[in-house]
Amino acid sequence: MSGFVYIIGAGCGAYDLMTVRGINALKKCDAVIYDALIDPALPGYADEKAELICVGKRSGKHSASQEEINSLIVEKALEGRTVARLKGGDPFVFGRGGEEIAQLQKQGIAFEVVPGISSSVAVPGLAGIPVTHRNVSRAFHVITAHTAEGSRDFARYAALEGTLVFLMGYAALREIAEGLIRGGRRNFTPAAVISEGGTAKQRTVRAALADIADAAEKAGLTAPAVIVVGEAAAFDFSCGISKGALDGISVTVTGSGRFTGKTSLLLEENGARVQRYPHVQTVRKGIIPALDGYDCIAFTSSYGAEMFIDHCRENHIDLRSLAGVKIAAVGSGTAETLSSCGLIPDIIPESFYVKDLAEKLASEGVGRVLILRAALGSDELGEILESKGVAYDDVKIYDTVSRGLPPIHFDTDYVVFGSSFGVRSFFENGSGISENTAVVCIGSKTADTASKYTGGRIVTAGQQTAQGILDSIINDRSN
Repeated sequence: MSGFVYIIGAGCGAYDLMTVRGINALKKCDAVIYDALIDPALPGYADEKAELICVGKRSGKHSASQEEINSLIVEKALEGRTVARLKGGDPFVFGRGGEEIAQLQKQGIAFEVVPGISSSVAVPGLAGIPVTHRNVSRAFHVITAHTAEGSRDFARYAALEGTLVFLMGYAALREIAEGLIRGGRRNFTPAAVISEGGTAKQRTVRAALADIADAAEKAGLTAPAVIVVGEAAAFDFSCGISKGALDGISVTVTGSGRFTGKTSLLLEENGARVQRYPHVQTVRKGIIPALDGYDCIAFTSSYGAEMFIDHCRENHIDLRSLAGVKIAAVGSGTAETLSSCGLIPDIIPESFYVKDLAEKLASEGVGRVLILRAALGSDELGEILESKGVAYDDVKIYDTVSRGLPPIHFDTDYVVFGSSFGVRSFFENGSGISENTAVVCIGSKTADTASKYTGGRIVTAGQQTAQGILDSIINDRSN
């Protein structure tokens, strides 16, 4: 029995330019076939066990041909899978979605189209350029620089009224500008190029049509880029108000979906342009023992707290049975997770480090302690408790594993890591960073690991929280 295929438009640039319908469809899929230029956070919305297949060009690997992609979609659907074909922009705006659907129809495979936000409208809009404006441009035309015939009729394009929007044309920018002028467009026609639109690295250059190629080259713009030609390109309706202390700063946040989500939101609230790369995930491991006989339960992360709460729910453990048992949390984030279900921590160190939690537990004179933590976490808590004569059981209840996302080279101002495993997984899987990118790490051990993979500048967050990451970047910028 064949499966089902969602042809999903992923929007342009940032993950939050994808529709809610698209996200909901993606969550249902157990196979995701996606383009290279989509936000790397999007495949992370699929089920953790979903097969992720990148068919775009990455790290020197050639992109799959359209015929190969068509065959792959059909193959996965005939295996009975629910397939997401995740395409940049909108499937039907130079996305070749129609060709893929034609193959599904030939095979009798059921499908659904989920429209996406096209870069032809969204990217100029993000740059403050309206593709239409009353009395200036009552129409707009979307043109691909890669025509099926391999030729361009610039005289015909130049004669069109309204705004011209060229996609996939940055390499031919000079040819486009000169061709439009030869075709009748005036030299001083307003033009703009928006590079890497909708991402943390978006940049815009405006100039007269005759000068736009030189201006873009001088600014060092790179593909992908959207080219806008017409009177509307002279407008700048972009936000002119500073959004916060990190306004204009670009940051890549790596790690699990939960970590990248929480940290990214806080950075964005303070003006940063953020790219998420959720390349790792947490999985359950080990069995939580019976809670009888423990005087204190210590949590070293929000993940451990979440899994303990899930364990109590699944095993119908009444939290009232923990009356008299002290709850210890390493930081405010872990404390918030516990408090959300009514477990108010009794012990939280002033500094959010494991060693400080150990010292606090020892000074409180607690009896037997149950430590619930990550398999790859530090042994420091148990070691200090042992040195202080405090009895404990150290139980590893979850593990961190690679998500299997394709490697990417990031060129943002900062890249954030939340664990040593995240650093190792990032670099050993082939991802990299620009020589000008500073590394921000939670904790000294993560920073030590990062120093083995990069010779660039490393910033260590003062507190092991999203707020600590924000504060460390703000302080670094001020210095």
